[in-house]
Amino acid sequence: MGRFEQKVVIVTGSSSGIGEAAARAFDAEGASVVVNSATSVEAGEQVAASLRDAAYVRADVSDADSAAELIAAALQRFGRIDVLVNNAGVTKVIPHHDLDAVDDETFRRIFEVNVLAPFRLTRLAMPHLRAQGDGSVVNVTSVAGLRPTGSSVPYAASKAALNHLTALLGNVTGPEVRVNAVAPGLIRTPWTKDWGPLHDAMQARAPLRRSGEPEEVARTIVDVAANPYLTGQVIVVDGGLTLR
Repeated sequence: MGRFEQKVVIVTGSSSGIGEAAARAFDAEGASVVVNSATSVEAGEQVAASLRDAAYVRADVSDADSAAELIAAALQRFGRIDVLVNNAGVTKVIPHHDLDAVDDETFRRIFEVNVLAPFRLTRLAMPHLRAQGDGSVVNVTSVAGLRPTGSSVPYAASKAALNHLTALLGNVTGPEVRVNAVAPGLIRTPWTKDWGPLHDAMQARAPLRRSGEPEEVARTIVDVAANPYLTGQVIVVDGGLTLR
């Protein structure tokens, strides 16, 4: 039997990339999975249809009403929530030195999706996670939240905020609910498929000499969600890049 038999897992932003890999990894462990996306409806429906027991819910998690509808849809379909994976995120590639290219709307949108949405969903899901007695939240952040790197200043700042939010929530939601984060380095996803020079640089810089795969991050997300004695932590999955 899998570690998540008879448990229900919501994975936001799970129509592709790390989110899709996480949905499939939880499915392989026996979970019922709520697949979510804001725009890629067909892809999300296909992911859900390919899983053993899953439902697709379209929702823009940065919108308060949509976030509430996502939680309600999960409860209506499955009757409980055991794990929330806050994976949905957004970025915009802007050189860090180009401060004038970062307008207020870009900064606001990135923080709404990457910070406010995970907090809101966690707050909405918390009573249902507590009801299970061993609920788990996993925030997907980034090594850009730990070092001055990443696709843009707003993106890196948002991931740093999400890392700290993880610690703050982990400090107050126990013992019924654990809150942790997984911080990937450069991973080969649809987002990064055109970032050839950066993938090449990983071969030269990272101790493991390559970029990561979504399935490798997903494996850690599942392990973190399953660990009963882990909370408030940020687990880095970057091929050792932060060592250098």
